Amino acid sequence: MLRLLIVNILDREEKIMDEQITTLASLTIDGKGSYGIGASAVPFSKDLYTYLRITDIKDDGTLNLQDLKSVDNEKASEYLLKPNDIVFARTGASTGRNYFYDGTDGEFVYAGFLIKFSIDEKKVNPKYIKYFCQSKQYKDWINSFNTGSTRGNINAQTLGKMPIPLIERKTQDALVCILSSIDEKIRKDNEINNNLLEQLNQLFIEFSTRCEWNYLSIGEIAEKVAMGPFGSNIKVSTFVESGVPIISGNHLRGYFLEEPSYNYITEAHADKLKNSIVYPKDIVFTHAGNIGQVAMISDGCEYPYYVLSQRQFYLRCNTMMVAPEYVLLFFHSKQGQHELLSYANQTGVPSIAQPASNLKKICLPIPPISEQKKWLLVVEPIIAMYQNNYQETKRLSILRDTLLPKLMSGDLDVSNIDI
Repeated sequence: MLRLLIVNILDREEKIMDEQITTLASLTIDGKGSYGIGASAVPFSKDLYTYLRITDIKDDGTLNLQDLKSVDNEKASEYLLKPNDIVFARTGASTGRNYFYDGTDGEFVYAGFLIKFSIDEKKVNPKYIKYFCQSKQYKDWINSFNTGSTRGNINAQTLGKMPIPLIERKTQDALVCILSSIDEKIRKDNEINNNLLEQLNQLFIEFSTRCEWNYLSIGEIAEKVAMGPFGSNIKVSTFVESGVPIISGNHLRGYFLEEPSYNYITEAHADKLKNSIVYPKDIVFTHAGNIGQVAMISDGCEYPYYVLSQRQFYLRCNTMMVAPEYVLLFFHSKQGQHELLSYANQTGVPSIAQPASNLKKICLPIPPISEQKKWLLVVEPIIAMYQNNYQETKRLSILRDTLLPKLMSGDLDVSNIDI
């Protein structure tokens, strides 16, 4: 079915689909949006509800499951998501980011900076709303609230008035069937990758504790530790259509650099920021905002080099002494995160004090490089599998995002497809 649809995209002339315009609130069970619980996040615990925050939701509507927190509040159960709920970020640079809950990701209590709408399946296919809220039409509506370079905040009442083109139910169902088949493949790939990361973590623990290895500081095993540029060196006014990509926190949500999209500066501009240029095998940290983020730039990345934004800093390992993969997994271990966050200042915006200097002080067990090379023979194939799956999810996401506007607009007619 999917192959036929792709061919139809190339062959079909434009077609205007019959539709009526309604609002998000009119498609819900109770006709309104609800704000999440105002409670602080606590370290993740299987004995507590998982806390869904803005930072757990990716731009594509999926979840980042690698840094989940819990919530410890007597009223938490009142804010549990139910299947066919959709939540929206209401403030800051993430305004409009959304997540559709179908129950497959586990139980979640939604946080106070999220607004929930409960979709009525008698009025609309709930997943049609999920896909509409990933469309260009939706994103243009969200961006209409921006003031200059500032992302506008949106409240529940405004979100409830969101205009939604309501196509006939049979066409909704066909659209959902097609896009859900792609999402299911993406979900399975992500599940495999989460299992691969668990294997890597276990291999690190077993190797790092196998013997009483000598402890060395990051300063002793580093070729270089350096900061991103001052904020005034990279501004919106310096962005260009293509050039050298800028790494921000959005690219550091996993163990390896994620590459959904970038802002760019010119080659000439990047040349002036040589101290903030990073390459494959460099390990990048966030020192302000979402601290604790650590990701390595892999060999198979899109670009030969990148420039950091102002909230990042990086470590370039001396590979004669240590494998970067070993250091990466250390900083994703409980001990590594504890060491890194021990320098955090929680007053105001969370930040790591004197990040470059304090990173160099952190000590970790360093096996002989000959032993590390034997360990890498096991680890590198797992990382390669992870990267292959990640690349496949990127290709599938591009396919889904290509189909979505064509299905929404009627350029691709699915009204005659049996599902």
